[in-house]
Amino acid sequence: MRTAWLLRAHRFLNFVVAGKVIAMQENSTNAVMASEKSVAKKRKFKTIEVVYVGVFAALIAVCSWIQIPLTIPITLQTMGICIAAGLLGLKKGTFSVLVYILLGLVGVPVFAGFSAGPGVLFGVTGGYIIGFIFTALIVGGALKLFGKKTWVYIVSMIVGILVCYAFGTAWFMIVYTKNMGAITLGVALSKCVVPFLIPDLVKIIVATVLCKALDKHVKA
Repeated sequence: MRTAWLLRAHRFLNFVVAGKVIAMQENSTNAVMASEKSVAKKRKFKTIEVVYVGVFAALIAVCSWIQIPLTIPITLQTMGICIAAGLLGLKKGTFSVLVYILLGLVGVPVFAGFSAGPGVLFGVTGGYIIGFIFTALIVGGALKLFGKKTWVYIVSMIVGILVCYAFGTAWFMIVYTKNMGAITLGVALSKCVVPFLIPDLVKIIVATVLCKALDKHVKA
């Protein structure tokens, strides 16, 4: 009797242990599957982010090539920058601008007039191109802080472009003075800023309308 009882107890313990082992294996399998799904999801989002950055860098390039034939030709470059930052946000919007600038630096003709290279980026007007980084940071940062409200789009784009103008004009005066002689602030502004103020206001309005309309379709 005692031997039979011990056998039954032993079998019961084996059954319990086996059950716990199976449960642990199932939990481990579920954890591995959940981890794999999480990794796959992160990879998917990273792939989408890379695609968005590339697409909007290309959009900025296309906007740079489009010229409106006025007395001083106007491009849609600043509008492309504002749209990229407005739809992609702080991080990806700024990355798209950086990719655009780096493409131009290495010789891909993405700048206005199908130009490219270090000579353009570090020339007299190169400061305005570098200044686009500040525009993207300001627009993306403002939208992150205050939300995607119409007034935030408009104000952040105005401030972002003004900062770009300030940086670009300072750069222009330094490079111009070094290579061609002294130039006053008034002359620099009349050449590089004043003719573009009204067109830029129009581009800001168009960029805001497009960002508001497309935001729900761009899952950045």
